[in-house]
Amino acid sequence: MNSRKRALAVAAFLGVGLAMGSAVLAQQQTSVPNAPTPQEPAALPGTEGPITPGIGAGDATNNTGGTSSTGSQQQPEQPTPPHQVSQPQAPAAPQAAQQPAPEQGIAALNATIVSQVTEVVVPVTVKDNKGNPVAGLTWRDFSVYENNARVPLRVFSVDPRPISVAFVIDQTLPANYMDEVNKSLGAIQGALTPYDEAAIFTYTNGAKEWTGFTGAQGKRLPAVLALAQATGSDPMVPITSGPLAGCNIYQNGNCVDPNLQPGRSTAMNGYIGLPKEIHTLNDAILRAAKELSTRPKERLRVIYVISDGKEYGSKASWKEVVRYLQTNNIAVYATLVGQSARWGEGWLDRFHLPFEAYDNILYKYVAATGGDMFAERGVNSIEQSYAKIADEARNQYTLVYASHESIYDGKYRSIDVRVDRPNVVVTAKPGYYPSAQEYK
Repeated sequence: MNSRKRALAVAAFLGVGLAMGSAVLAQQQTSVPNAPTPQEPAALPGTEGPITPGIGAGDATNNTGGTSSTGSQQQPEQPTPPHQVSQPQAPAAPQAAQQPAPEQGIAALNATIVSQVTEVVVPVTVKDNKGNPVAGLTWRDFSVYENNARVPLRVFSVDPRPISVAFVIDQTLPANYMDEVNKSLGAIQGALTPYDEAAIFTYTNGAKEWTGFTGAQGKRLPAVLALAQATGSDPMVPITSGPLAGCNIYQNGNCVDPNLQPGRSTAMNGYIGLPKEIHTLNDAILRAAKELSTRPKERLRVIYVISDGKEYGSKASWKEVVRYLQTNNIAVYATLVGQSARWGEGWLDRFHLPFEAYDNILYKYVAATGGDMFAERGVNSIEQSYAKIADEARNQYTLVYASHESIYDGKYRSIDVRVDRPNVVVTAKPGYYPSAQEYK
């Protein structure tokens, strides 16, 4: 009897517990609101009402019996689409359900903000009368003028910048000068830092790229410099007549076509004329500049030329190459070697005789891009010039200002940088051409 009473008590207790649990579960389920009912997207503005051929959509006759503003005839009443049938209102959704859809949030994050940036970067080198760099200047010491109008500075920095340098080596040098250059190439890597990058180009009758931009302290750079060495050129006695002259067709004692003769010489029989030499310096600088223009604009873009400065036979003109350099913010530095590096002779080589090759145009590239040039003779002097120029290019004053000119005209803008200090020499690019690539 007692066991039966105990069983009935346990069953009653379990029944009460199940009833209470069901009530609690029902209460929790009723507190959760239903999901929001899917809604059709809103109609595009201007498309309310029927669409009449030849008239389009307008304020046509609606359910209230109005007339269209675009026609005098009354349009038939349109039935309500099935998807617009009124439905019972659903309970208010929680706050989290009213947030924008995930796709809308992603689209907002991926939105591109376009702004026209007209900032111009001007690296400036300041030296005293002895050629030593002047340190300790502040932004108050500089004044920048663009097209003779003063512009305020936005950024002033003295921090060293990483360099992207393209070396252009002249292989048309005489053999003795070429040997000095070959011996000095091992010092190039010592003038660079791990943050720099370098590319190697050479030229004789045309430019050649030995390697693209690679780490300045990697093993690839010295290996490529060793492969890029050449023997140079040897001056020979020209042969302008006879079976070895290269011209087989003569008329009145002269070669019919001067192009048949070595070097396209125009000499006659009995007259010794030197064949024309080929020095494609313009083409080599242009090819290096095209490769350099792909580097990030935050880096200092430099072309380093090791040459005697002679130019003849290039397809590109000096004006075309200089414009490309000024458009892409590329500075040309150079170590002048060979006969042009001699005292006095290098200055005379700057004068160009009509119908003759250019003996030295490197100084024109340097002056037009705000670079620097050293005339050196001997292996030790050439090696030291690498370190001096790399240090000078890296440690410059960087001025940034906002141009007041339009970025769409494409006209040349002159730049004049002045320093409020006596007896100093200021080196900066004299101007530039605007580039859409730099403003994106």
